[in-house]
Amino acid sequence: MVFPKIDSKKETKRVLSFIQKTVHREGFSKAIVACSGGIDSSLVLTLASKSLGKDNVLALKLPMANQSMILANLAISFAGIAPENIFEIKIKKPVEKIAEKMFFKSRGADLRQGNIAVRTRMIYLYDLAKARRILVCGTSNRSEHLLGYFTRYGDEAADLAPLLHLYKTQVLKLAEHLELPKEIIEATPSAGMWKGQTDEDELGFSYAEADPILHLFCDKKIKKSQIIKKGFDRKLVEKVIKRVKENEFKHKVPYSL
Repeated sequence: MVFPKIDSKKETKRVLSFIQKTVHREGFSKAIVACSGGIDSSLVLTLASKSLGKDNVLALKLPMANQSMILANLAISFAGIAPENIFEIKIKKPVEKIAEKMFFKSRGADLRQGNIAVRTRMIYLYDLAKARRILVCGTSNRSEHLLGYFTRYGDEAADLAPLLHLYKTQVLKLAEHLELPKEIIEATPSAGMWKGQTDEDELGFSYAEADPILHLFCDKKIKKSQIIKKGFDRKLVEKVIKRVKENEFKHKVPYSL
């Protein structure tokens, strides 16, 4: 087995400790999570609630257009978030107001508007955090980070990132360990950037396929040719590594002296 297994019980304790120590060390007592109902945000919401106490965690729903909040509501209920700490802001109008000023008939219109939606979510998230003097708890995982599957100054923006060291498949194991609702665990990963958008369609492969390759290439520093020799499909390896290399710049900007 080329992909490392994690001890879910120990890892959960480790993450809980990280959240609590980080928030308190920086002089805060509360955190806020943008909750879409996806497995990452649902897991972070649950972990934050367990670590800081359910009364010290805010959940913010930021649906675009007719995006369903059924899973988000399920995650919020599972985490036991207090009703007065639950907020919902529909972002369709502000996103469209920005988009109508842009030339969206040109190349990449869907992705550009999707990025605007993601960055708009962060405006509301950080403004509420500022108003309540609380920290923003990010939901990005290591798979997304390495693949560059995030919007700069958007969904990767956070004050602390409890899952950034865990691959997507490891996130799944933690979610199963904590017994998150089955509907959330089995839902198709999506960034909610536009209707019908899914991670797999955009990336061209699943996280289960990519994670072992990412681990070998990025963690173990094994060359592409050697990874292929281990039995991985050549086209898949090339596609994953190409994605990593094309998005390396996202981890370096802003460039400076």
